[in-house]
Amino acid sequence: MSKLTLKSVAKTLGVSTATISNAFNRPDQLSVALRQKILSACAELGYFGPNKAAQSLRTGSSGIVAVILSDSLEYMVSDPVASQFLQGVARELELHKLHLLLFSGSSANLDAISDFVDGFICYGAPRNLGLIAQLQRCPKRVLTVDFDLPGRPSVNIDNEQAAYQSAKAVLSRTDTVAILGLRLIDAPDSRPVLDAPLWDNQSSIAHRRLDGYLRAMQECKLSLQPDYLWHLPESNQLYAQQAAQAVLSLTPRPTVLLCMSDLIALSAMREALQLGIAIPQQLKVVGFDGIEETLRYHPTLSSVWQFSDAKGEAAVRAFLSLDDTPQLLPYEIRLGESS
Repeated sequence: MSKLTLKSVAKTLGVSTATISNAFNRPDQLSVALRQKILSACAELGYFGPNKAAQSLRTGSSGIVAVILSDSLEYMVSDPVASQFLQGVARELELHKLHLLLFSGSSANLDAISDFVDGFICYGAPRNLGLIAQLQRCPKRVLTVDFDLPGRPSVNIDNEQAAYQSAKAVLSRTDTVAILGLRLIDAPDSRPVLDAPLWDNQSSIAHRRLDGYLRAMQECKLSLQPDYLWHLPESNQLYAQQAAQAVLSLTPRPTVLLCMSDLIALSAMREALQLGIAIPQQLKVVGFDGIEETLRYHPTLSSVWQFSDAKGEAAVRAFLSLDDTPQLLPYEIRLGESS
């Protein structure tokens, strides 16, 4: 059987193509009885409406916004910060009667979906450099979150200033500092950075946070020894546990842990408490993100609260607006029992 098209179905039923199209897409243009008659006849023929892809190409709008995640879908949807962000995105899209498509940035080819979406919200700097090049030349609207792309609108917080303020709030001139960083170098496991080249220094928020920590330390006349700066490839308990065990065994033992995520900080606190290290008397711990789990953990964690669900809502509003001005969102420094 030849492929059913709008024209062939209209010819078979003896009506205009506009009548068929209205039955599926503009029901207010037909009487209830006529619309039901058309839909029933189409169903008998095995025709279920005009091709949506072709329709979006004609109208220039599909009502679908693609969110590109910087890592695998499995990791990103299980990460509490990314999950909060996606909740905000979904909530705001629903208000505008738009749909969400999740796309993994680890192996993305924008050409495969570019014709079928209205544009892209890219969450986090992709490690796939080819994807960054695709985003730069993409004719559709592209908005970045937690990194910048020249010529494209963005939504961020001031990561350097937030890290600086969180560190400055807890540091003293007698402290020994260790930093548990996130994706500072190109390595698949937890390890000290040492002399490895820093990865993606221009767009990574991890490096902005590192800059903030180092500025606070410099003002307190503190130096950071090479083996006290650690790289973690992902924000999860296993990598954090490995890094925390290593830095807490150093001599002298750190008196402050500056952690680039709350998950890292919570794992580090668990390790310290199991070793009998008193928090905050012997070890002060500072996180970054503001996830709700920190409120249920004791001692409560000092952290930068960046309100990721509100960031997701702001990203959608910025995407839909015609204003390409970069947006810096507010954050809060909340000091808990860990410092």
